[in-house]
Amino acid sequence: MSHSMSYPRGPRLSIRDFTTPDISAVHEYASDPEVTRWSTWGPNTLEQTTSFVEDAAQAHLNSERSAYSLAAVLDGNAIGSVAVWTIDPHDHNGELGYTFHRAHWGNGYATEAVSLLLEFGFNALQLERIGATCHPGNIGSIRVLEKSGFTLEGRLRSHRLVRGARRDSLLYSILREEHTSTIAEPIAS
Repeated sequence: MSHSMSYPRGPRLSIRDFTTPDISAVHEYASDPEVTRWSTWGPNTLEQTTSFVEDAAQAHLNSERSAYSLAAVLDGNAIGSVAVWTIDPHDHNGELGYTFHRAHWGNGYATEAVSLLLEFGFNALQLERIGATCHPGNIGSIRVLEKSGFTLEGRLRSHRLVRGARRDSLLYSILREEHTSTIAEPIAS
């Protein structure tokens, strides 16, 4: 049984559930060492990308879904992966993340996508707080979070084990009452 969701749509981007035809587009950026430089995963093999997209494409079948890995779509093409998930249902806390094809960096797409994720997280998922972490060297991601209204809460020392090395993360968050909606009406996915 499909549990279709309505996702918000921005002025240029939409977000939707992944489909298996997205594998090739996703692999273009998921296998790029520069794109995955600050990520805790990647660069992906084709098998890893296929597994990710197939799992994400099947997620809409779960009636108790609490994590949404979605395609960021521009002109009908998946140009990035975005996600929002519940980390604590009792306290209504969530997190979000995003990755975009390098050809689309610097155009405001990540900021628009974060706005869509916030809209979805606060409205559809009824979250009260949404957090995000990023590597202290990831200046692009820091700018996206700050432009999106997130507050830097601090540095998580030795937070992640990535490719065999410990690394710090910056912790950001935004509260429901701090978020101002700028998104158009939801569209059916």
